[in-house]
Amino acid sequence: MPIKIYRIKEVCEITGLRPSSIYKQIRLNLFPQGVKLTARSTGWPSDVIDAWLKSRIAGERL
Repeated sequence: MPIKIYRIKEVCEITGLRPSSIYKQIRLNLFPQGVKLTARSTGWPSDVIDAWLKSRIAGERL
């Protein structure tokens, strides 16, 4: 399955977080850094977001 690049709007929809929460968690090293696509745009590979979600779900069940 090919990797898709999610922009911030899609990441928000997938995670249920607001952009400000995502960027705060990035600063705290609790969310994966995005990939700079251009000088003004950032994207997150789908496999990275999927892995982050799985780790959050696994952590909640422990």
